[in-house]
Amino acid sequence: MITTPLSLFDTRTRTLMPVTISNDRFARIYNCGPTVYRDAHVGNLRTFLLSDLILRTLRLAGFESRLIQNITDVGHMSEDLHEDKMLAESAKRKLDPYAIAREYEDRFHKDLAQLGIQPAAAYPRASESIEMMQALITQLIEQGSAYVGDDSSVYFAAQSFPSYGEISGNRLDALQPGHRYEYTDDGAKRFHADWALWKAAGNRTEMIWDAPWGAGFPGWHIECSAMSLHFLDSFVDLHLGGIDLRFPHHENERAQSNAAAGYEVVAQWVHGEHLLFEGRKMSKSAGNVVLVSDLVARGLDPLALRLCFIENRYRSQIDLTWDALHAADATITRWRKKLKDWGPSAQTPDAVAVIESLAAMLMNDLSTVEVAVELRRIERDESVAPGVRAAIFRAMDNVFALDLDRADAEIWLTDEQSRLLTERAAARAAKNFARSDELREELLTLKIAVKDGPTGQSYEVIA
Repeated sequence: MITTPLSLFDTRTRTLMPVTISNDRFARIYNCGPTVYRDAHVGNLRTFLLSDLILRTLRLAGFESRLIQNITDVGHMSEDLHEDKMLAESAKRKLDPYAIAREYEDRFHKDLAQLGIQPAAAYPRASESIEMMQALITQLIEQGSAYVGDDSSVYFAAQSFPSYGEISGNRLDALQPGHRYEYTDDGAKRFHADWALWKAAGNRTEMIWDAPWGAGFPGWHIECSAMSLHFLDSFVDLHLGGIDLRFPHHENERAQSNAAAGYEVVAQWVHGEHLLFEGRKMSKSAGNVVLVSDLVARGLDPLALRLCFIENRYRSQIDLTWDALHAADATITRWRKKLKDWGPSAQTPDAVAVIESLAAMLMNDLSTVEVAVELRRIERDESVAPGVRAAIFRAMDNVFALDLDRADAEIWLTDEQSRLLTERAAARAAKNFARSDELREELLTLKIAVKDGPTGQSYEVIA
């Protein structure tokens, strides 16, 4: 086993622990992925950025990783309704559920790319891993950790796992019947806190599969146990997810995986905190759901979102604002210009010493905040040679991934694009903001994202 210099807060033990590499080759990392019935909003994306920052920091220290991230395209119950989110969206849009899943899965990958998040080694889909889940369920039944209920659904026997609650602190005897994401099912379970591994089809006619216990579909928690055990060779060095997954998802997943394996499957559980937007929890009802496309529509570089997250601790709640995003966008633009002005990197002893000091900050619970503060200080410090500053910023951009060396691309505009840009600039100058906003939207349909700054209007071509 290799002990890396990167220490992260382990939710289960409530301690700062070094990340270890159990197979002496690469860190085996699992990050719970999206449920692809809608776009991932910026709060969801914070968790996926966390995994990217960890992988890049491990690479900075000389270690490789293998990241697995599932795609939930079946079996995820909504929080307040006993219906599958994929099927609910399918009924709403009158489209095949798999078509919806592939659409939002593609959009998810595009969002990740725009945020500089490297692809995982694999993105297994729940709908394509049914046999894997059924094999695990069969094993759990055979060893007495699960049973077939009176309703033909299969349930995990929660009381068969004595250490339940170590991640979340929830005790089985304190859980109320019908807790979040679980059916209240009129006595089909032996114990009220048991949860479904396989749900009987009932009246459901889509997204169901044959099984030894009868036709049905998998419960939400079983997919991550099956996929992590299968794709990471029965052990996970680091399991990641948002803090909202700590209970019941990760608590139930741990029970399933450990019961099947007979040992502690996950060495370390790491959770990223919630995101607020403009002081409120992000939700449809609040009307403050923000997508990556919304940033682009406002003329912001999506990497401004990445910098906002980097300048906050991953274990701290963030109150994100449009002002903060605009400020981050301006910072990235300034840093790119500075780096171009500073010229080639000078790998002097002073530069190496500073880079090692900043790397040490990252190794201490991924303290990107401290590094960002230091970069801002170094940017202003005229006593540091330009080449040294360039070396420091480029070294840290291996982790921050703000594309600071991005070359200015030559942009060729159509006559229509040029005309609308000229008209919009005139509307802004005349303080006709309603018309300028209309023209911004027209330009966006023509793949031109407009940005307003102190020096006037600028733009970029978007994919």
